[in-house]
Formats: sequence, C-alpha cells, structure tokens
Amino acid sequence: MATAEADVGAPASVTAPMMLHGRVAIVTGGAGGIGSAVSRHLASLGARVAVAYVGDPAPARDLVAGINAAAHGADHDPRAVAVEADVSDAAQVRALFDAAAAAFGGELHVLVTAAAVMDTSYPLLADTSEATYDAAFGTNARGTFLCLREAARRLARDGRGRIVTFSSSGVGSLRPGYAAYAASKAAVETMTRILARELRGTGITANAVAPGSTATPMFYGGKTDEEAERYIAEAPLGRLGMPEDIAPLVGFLASDAGGWVNAQVLRCNGGTI
Repeated sequence: MATAEADVGAPASVTAPMMLHGRVAIVTGGAGGIGSAVSRHLASLGARVAVAYVGDPAPARDLVAGINAAAHGADHDPRAVAVEADVSDAAQVRALFDAAAAAFGGELHVLVTAAAVMDTSYPLLADTSEATYDAAFGTNARGTFLCLREAARRLARDGRGRIVTFSSSGVGSLRPGYAAYAASKAAVETMTRILARELRGTGITANAVAPGSTATPMFYGGKTDEEAERYIAEAPLGRLGMPEDIAPLVGFLASDAGGWVNAQVLRCNGGTI
C-alpha cells in the first residue's frame, strides 16, 4: 500500500520521446545560440513551439522549417512557428502569446525565456554607459518580467504549466566586466522564485536555469582566442558547455518528470562555479 501511494503522481518515464506531446511552448530568443537548441529539443519531445525572435527573421524561419521537416510524417500540422516579438514591449509580448495560442489551438503550457543581450566590450561598472545598462535590463529583466506576467495569467492550470527562465552562472562568478548583465540576471532569479510562490494552487512551476560559459556567438563576442581559452581552462570537464548541454535540462523542467522541482535556480555549467 505504501508503495502504491508513493507512486501516485510520479511520471511514467523521464525519457519518453513524446513526453511533451500535447503541450504548447513559447521560447523567447528561440532562434539564438541556446534558444535554438531549446526549441529543437522541446519539439523533439513532442511539444509545439512558438519560436520568438527579434530582428532578422531568417534564422528563426530556417529553424522552424527544420523542426517541421524533422516532424513530417508524425502529423501534418506544424510543430513550430516563428513569431517576431520584442520582449521589452508589453504589447508585443501579449501578441506573442496570442499568436502561439492561435497557431496551436488555444491552450498554452510552457514558457522559456532565453532572450538576452550583453555588451561584449565587457566594460567595468565605472565605464558602463546608461545605454548598456538600459539594454541589459530592458531585455533581460523587463523582458522576462513581461513574459512572466503574461504566463502567470495564461498558462494552463492543470498541472502542466511550466515556466523556465534563463539566468547566468555569472551571478555566482561575479566577473569584472559583467556588472549590468549579471545584475539583470540576478533580477531574473529573484522574480522567478517569488513568482513560483505566488503561483501556489495553480499547478504551474517556475524555475531558472543558469548556464555557465557556453559556446554561442554571445560567448565569443569581444573575446580573443586566448581569453576564450582561459574560460575553458577553468572548466573541470575541460571544455565549454554546448547549447545541447543546456536544452535537456530545460526539457526536463518543462515535463511531468520535473514537476516536483519548483522555485529553484539550477546552475548548468560543468562545475565551474
């Protein structure tokens, strides 16, 4: 009897290839370095994904085309759509959620906020311009806030609602040159953990993933080869992270298997911090 009671609510499998079947996910920054890996991974788990982007539409359109081509044969409905949205604008965030709902049948289940910007000149705080500060907080903090607010109002409340924000292990490493960026990500961590508590009774979980140094265009921006090598030398596993190292953690948190993880910041950095 005790065993049967312990099994109630436990997921049947943590590796099922269609573990997100029937779920609709929104991924901001969904065509970026880590975001594109997350979008592909969620789709591979059966989710239908709204890939939010800003600026050049080509990467998002190519990503969506690839996801839909890979899913061809499973069904004839699109597995992914591209939606342009500046997450720092409340009206565009609402329109993003509306577009995802319209594309996939109305119900929304998963929000992943991977959109982020960073000044890759890495200024010291004393040399950081107001424009750099405003850009970091505008996309990273305000953008996450607007998406969280919309998700809290609109995600399914049947136990399948999941919010996964993106922080950074830089909040822990406190490297010089990252003051505005790390501070904006610290704000993301705080908002996420408070929201998780405010969502009591909804069945929606909220967690933050905090990658370390990951081989993306953002990481390499502004760094010499020698500087990049210094980051690699710090890693106990002897390499940079890859976007594909981060995406499975997001998939886990978005699934039923991750349903007992809530209000946490999970560092995914190979042990560097």
